[in-house]
Amino acid sequence: MPKRHRIYMQNTKLSLPGMSSSMRGEVESQKKATRLFGSLLVAAAALFLVPQVRAQASGSAPNGNSSPSVVPAIRSEDRFTWIEQFDGSANAQGQVMLIDSSVGRLFGRHLSVDVGVPVYFVRAYTTTSSGASTTNSSADLGDVYGQVRLSFHTHVLNFKTQLTGRAPTGSTSDGISTGHPTYDWTNRIDRDLGHWTPFLEVGLANSIPDAFIYRRPFASYGELAHFQAGAAYRVVNWLSVAASAFDIAPWGSQTIDSRIVGKGSGATGGHGPSFLQGHQVTGGSSLAADNGFSGGLDISPTKAIDFTVGYSRSTHYHLNTISFGIEVNMLAILRHSGS
Repeated sequence: MPKRHRIYMQNTKLSLPGMSSSMRGEVESQKKATRLFGSLLVAAAALFLVPQVRAQASGSAPNGNSSPSVVPAIRSEDRFTWIEQFDGSANAQGQVMLIDSSVGRLFGRHLSVDVGVPVYFVRAYTTTSSGASTTNSSADLGDVYGQVRLSFHTHVLNFKTQLTGRAPTGSTSDGISTGHPTYDWTNRIDRDLGHWTPFLEVGLANSIPDAFIYRRPFASYGELAHFQAGAAYRVVNWLSVAASAFDIAPWGSQTIDSRIVGKGSGATGGHGPSFLQGHQVTGGSSLAADNGFSGGLDISPTKAIDFTVGYSRSTHYHLNTISFGIEVNMLAILRHSGS
């Protein structure tokens, strides 16, 4: 779910004779990604340099995924997992919600594999160039996915790496799928410092991960890197809060499939973000760029149920989004009811 803090950096413009505006935009995008990556590496180094805090004798280890992580936590006492998740995001453009059903298997303490099927529910608000307001609703199967995750936890540092692949089974007419196979490789490091857990995520993908910060009103296709850095604070064992900053740094050609403007619909007025300009828009790297901050809380009353709620601000799209999520460990519930 969502949380972040804006990362500000000096923006130095490059001007070369004969360079087109699109080429300058690509150069600026590459420079921005390089500066941000360097800043996040410094933040990662700080995690190693902070003196190790003595582990508390009582109490469980804090959940390092009480932040809006692309890499979900694994909470299971079984070799197999069955997770049902319902979450969504709401902003001025409408709501994007989904039910995600996934099953998987744990191989020892470090390796897990799972597959999932998402179903999307979209309610979009649009205003045409003539000023007429319309509301469009749709329910569609999303892109079926499979993922492999490696997790390593120590007293010094926690590391997770996850590779996700998606098949283009979702609807392209409603902007649920890009119509292409997509991948995401996300790496996360965090460190438990008493009640605090600073974290850093760095990922490479050819589509913005739909689990990244908030459910966007579009699907993207094109190479990009995504970053998130922040900290979570465990108030009590069942409640934690977190805040973070995020950035999406694309390069090369990008395609946006809008979930607001349906296939066959015209643009909504010739201005505003790319996902309002038509059902499918192709252009430079700026189409998929995004950055901002978020904050939220995570409530885990039992090991079987997890609630999240948060607020995110996209400074790139000037978009304020409220997100929520409910995750249920079905096997834990079945085990409890059968005891």
